Amino acid sequence: MEIVLATRNKDKIKEISALFSQLPIKILTLDQFPDVGEVIEDGKNCAENAIKKAKEVSKQTGKPTLSDDSALEIDALDGAPGVYSARFAGEKVTYQDNRTKVLSLMRGIPEGKRNACFKTVLALVIPGKEPILAEGTTEGTIGFTEQGEEGFGYDPIFHLKGDRRSYSQMTSEEKNKVSHRGKAADQMKKILEKVLFENS
Repeated sequence: MEIVLATRNKDKIKEISALFSQLPIKILTLDQFPDVGEVIEDGKNCAENAIKKAKEVSKQTGKPTLSDDSALEIDALDGAPGVYSARFAGEKVTYQDNRTKVLSLMRGIPEGKRNACFKTVLALVIPGKEPILAEGTTEGTIGFTEQGEEGFGYDPIFHLKGDRRSYSQMTSEEKNKVSHRGKAADQMKKILEKVLFENS
């Protein structure tokens, strides 16, 4: 089975491809479909955004499509950045810009009040069928400084609950076992295995 990943984010492509590498599927990217336009993420939550992206790309490519939408929710910021995580510091910003804004807003907030959680929703759209969702959540805290060199996005400032390391101080294999995206992928893999079995 060929599945299109509804993203042009190379970091997400690398991470999601690794998470599904054990399945007998071929992952295609939007680089192979240059005529597919950008999908406006205007949903109220991750599920709405993921479903919209998967539906639009599947419609334009005619292929099964997998989409991911993730959100960092910080208690001290009333759940922000939430669905605006990728563009928290504005449009066309860098990962660094977003992290800098979070750390600036969190300045002066003590260790015990820096709780946060990461959420991911994966949406699978197979032409002619209803969207299938898988979700993953990881509880953690926001660090006081950036730590580590691995990963992307908010990884250098997000610390898994019970682990002093940031996501960026973990190897990709360690992160994938415990992360929000890894948990969602585990659910989706079971769904895909069933789909593949039914189609075999």
